[in-house]
Amino acid sequence: MGRLAPHSVDAIVTSPPYNLGIKYRTYDDDMPRAEYLGWTDQWLRAASRLSGPEGSLFLNVGAKPTDPWIPLEVAQVARRYYKLQNTIHWVKSIAIDKESTSDASGIDRDLAVGHYKPINSDRFVNDCHEYIFHLTPAGTTKLDRRAVGVPYQDKSNAARWATGGDGKRCRGNTWFIPYETIQSRDRDRPHPACFPPKVPEQCLRLHGVDRVKTVLDPFLGLGNTAIAAGRLGLDFIGIELDEHYLEEAVARVREALT
Repeated sequence: MGRLAPHSVDAIVTSPPYNLGIKYRTYDDDMPRAEYLGWTDQWLRAASRLSGPEGSLFLNVGAKPTDPWIPLEVAQVARRYYKLQNTIHWVKSIAIDKESTSDASGIDRDLAVGHYKPINSDRFVNDCHEYIFHLTPAGTTKLDRRAVGVPYQDKSNAARWATGGDGKRCRGNTWFIPYETIQSRDRDRPHPACFPPKVPEQCLRLHGVDRVKTVLDPFLGLGNTAIAAGRLGLDFIGIELDEHYLEEAVARVREALT
């Protein structure tokens, strides 16, 4: 990232390694905690140098039940360089009780939707969410909240709010975005930790597509941020240290955008 000009990036959307012992091809995801947080400091410092004054960094970090503090410790490191403007919860799977919905929803039974990695434990529940920390230089970056808004179930509610003119309200800080069903992990998702393209797409729409010229993902993985940026017509810069993942990302981006 040192070759890029200062303040030249409008939006960064990324998901770095979480230091949970995930088996990457060439990266050691099991550093001593102090070393990992020192490495986190290095890349966040470099990212802050690149962020424009009204820029956004959407930082996706997950945890595991036996080590729940990593996302919060990463956020504390980010605090040295950014303001935490929003905390978004990316929900991968959710159970919806019929009795909790309105008649307008049309749901006639309890539903469980989405995908997660189940665990066998008598201490922990299944972990079905990750954090997306929305970080900005000053905490004052304006957002296009209704770009990822949801329709009012009761149209009469829209008239009560000045922001309801187009029939949509702010989605809020819980985003249900499930993974697509796959047949073969090695073929369909040959990377142990990546978010679906809809995650970075919603981040970029929330920031405001008309205010983005350049998007950066310093941990490219399979290129899903690149796919999202391409679909939105935005310039993109990606960084990936593993040559195999980089080749996969280039191929997937070409396939998705042609």
